[in-house]
Amino acid sequence: MATLIRRLPLTESSLIVHWCSDEYGIVKCVAKGARRPKSLFAGKLDLFYRCEIEIVPARKGDLHILKDVAVRNSRLELRKTYRQTLAASYFVKLLETVAEIESPIADLADLLERGLDYLLTHPPDRRAVLHFEKQLASMLGILETGVDPASSISDTFGKLPKQREELMKLFESAS
Repeated sequence: MATLIRRLPLTESSLIVHWCSDEYGIVKCVAKGARRPKSLFAGKLDLFYRCEIEIVPARKGDLHILKDVAVRNSRLELRKTYRQTLAASYFVKLLETVAEIESPIADLADLLERGLDYLLTHPPDRRAVLHFEKQLASMLGILETGVDPASSISDTFGKLPKQREELMKLFESAS
């Protein structure tokens, strides 16, 4: 099982899709013909979808071929509000910032799943974002007592994704 975390056009008919899975970590695949109207991937490759995937490993490099995909959870509710989509995007971008390509990240993948599933039924708020950051910093072993987890992540991996600043502004304006 894997969650689609990024889609990029490759050619007029194909996509590069990035997945987050517990077993393989962040995996990049080519979805050949995915942009064609009658593609076998039509309607199955959207952000935050939880899917069973079948890939053909690359002979060289880290760009595999996506052979088949079956959607298990579309998480369409994450598109109800801009705030939900922004929070989900922040969780994904933050995970991408700290994870290495094709390194097993079962704990981090599970954290992402729990974070996205939480956002399905709860409006995102400051507390949820801070909890996600604290859990992530703890799993990475960089959580320090008395130090903001976001600062620890930023100090270790560079700046935080831009979605965080926008989320915090939205939370402040809602108060």
